[in-house]
Amino acid sequence: MVVSSRSFAYAAFLAAIVAAPGAYAQSASAAWEPPRKPWGDPDLEGMWPLDHINGTPVQRPPEFGERRYLTDEEFAERAARLAALNARYDEEISSSRMGMGHWSEMGEPNRLTSLIVEPANGRVPPLTEAGRRKASTMTSTWSDIPFDDIDDFNPLDRCITRGLPASMFPFMYNSGIEIVQAPGYVVIRLELIHETRIVPLDGRPRLDDAIRQWMGDSRGYFEGNTLVIETTNFNGKTPMLIVGPSSDPIPTSTSLRIVERLTRVAPDRIDYSIEVDDPEILTAPWRAEVPWKLDNDYEIYEYACHEGNTIVPSLINATRVAREGA
Repeated sequence: MVVSSRSFAYAAFLAAIVAAPGAYAQSASAAWEPPRKPWGDPDLEGMWPLDHINGTPVQRPPEFGERRYLTDEEFAERAARLAALNARYDEEISSSRMGMGHWSEMGEPNRLTSLIVEPANGRVPPLTEAGRRKASTMTSTWSDIPFDDIDDFNPLDRCITRGLPASMFPFMYNSGIEIVQAPGYVVIRLELIHETRIVPLDGRPRLDDAIRQWMGDSRGYFEGNTLVIETTNFNGKTPMLIVGPSSDPIPTSTSLRIVERLTRVAPDRIDYSIEVDDPEILTAPWRAEVPWKLDNDYEIYEYACHEGNTIVPSLINATRVAREGA
């Protein structure tokens, strides 16, 4: 959901966390107990859009090394850059000129150098030889190739899915996440590509290993106040992260295993972490931490991606026209 104005109040909140991150986490978990659903599970329900964190890179830029937080000077530079972008986009909207302001949610400034925290350099580990071979075959709308067939486009291009773990990270727009709970279930509703993850909590067996799905097969349970979700049975057809032309593609395989942890540590905050392990593709696992912020004023509207998706046939037709004119 794109909005026309943005508040930077969260910057002060997150700056306080960064000033003493360990102390804050300890005091928040020790001093505050989450409300409970009538059947006893911790209450995680609500809208938890990730638009506030959209200005933070998932992978850490190499120049920061193993440093997790920006300096005061770097933070001020990020804040000024985001403020200028947001002001420009707001001006585009108010003047009714079509531009990226109609699509982009630039986020709010914070001191995090990346959302990935392990390995220590904040980056996805190197690919295995098999991972590099698979990555070399990955194409999408930003690839400089002829587009002859539907398979020349990735699942996001085709409005199928962002896949996991990509769907649990902010995007440039439509980063809404809603959690709904019922006895024995947690439901995670994703705004982008209109997907709904239904996570059973009743200990039922996993799907047969022969059954593979775009978003995998999730099972959950509570460890104290923390919801743990383990997901396997992926089809290996989605990118691990949706990356742009300046980054190398990162594929997935059917060996992908993801463990997520959601802990409500304050009335308006969930500490979310995700561990990603794909030994066929990656030389080591990686883990990210994403601060979730409650915003029940956020609304998710229909994401009619297929109905408005003209890029796939347009690029195929453009390839044919280019060849005929060559």
